[in-house]
Amino acid sequence: MTESSTVAPDTTTGAPTIGLLYPGYSAEDDYPALEKRLDGAVRLPLVHTTVDVDAHEVGALLDLGGPARLAEGARKLPSDVDAVMWACTSGSFVFGWDGARKQVDELGAILGKPTSSTSIAFVEALRALGLTRVSVAASYPEPVAQRFVEFLGRGGMTVTAMGFHGIFTAAEVGTLDEEGVLDLARSANVDGAEALLVPDTAMHTLAYLEALEEAVGIPVLTANQVTVHEGLRLLGPVPRLPGMGTLFR
Repeated sequence: MTESSTVAPDTTTGAPTIGLLYPGYSAEDDYPALEKRLDGAVRLPLVHTTVDVDAHEVGALLDLGGPARLAEGARKLPSDVDAVMWACTSGSFVFGWDGARKQVDELGAILGKPTSSTSIAFVEALRALGLTRVSVAASYPEPVAQRFVEFLGRGGMTVTAMGFHGIFTAAEVGTLDEEGVLDLARSANVDGAEALLVPDTAMHTLAYLEALEEAVGIPVLTANQVTVHEGLRLLGPVPRLPGMGTLFR
């Protein structure tokens, strides 16, 4: 597992600062709510990137994660960020393993900061936990969910089961309440899996992580959770954070 240490609440500018590029508006309030709960131990300034078409459809997602959109958002980030995350799963894995790496390399070159994305963050989080067998509970339609399965395979992970829920827009995903998120997780087939992945930054999950793990009985990794973890990992040992599931313990 990743080396870790305990971080005391810190409201000074010395707190690690992870800049987030987030497409549109759906569950971005997960991040400031987390900042508040952690009393400033981590800073998460967020910039909204532009969206032409809100659709979980391959063509729309390739446009969503295009270099011009990310570069435009990157220029709006505060200058004092320590690392940057492209906080979008589908807008990264849809480019494939090599394409997702190129995406963050180009973004990092613009910013001169350590940079990654939510899709890469899932693989790095699993590596940190020493896990390779996962079940996926995706909000997306099947063709998009299958792209995530293929991405995980390139990252050395075995997907034991993949559930898809056909929700076509990020805006609709963002309306899911705690019970809706728990129902999505409970619907997953976790037989033989070491962890359950819930891959959509448009879904509110950061307040539900402990409840999710209790509901399914194995570690649960969500998009907004691994995004924060990866941003911290880029800076060194990842601190323990309360209420953030197995990944942060």
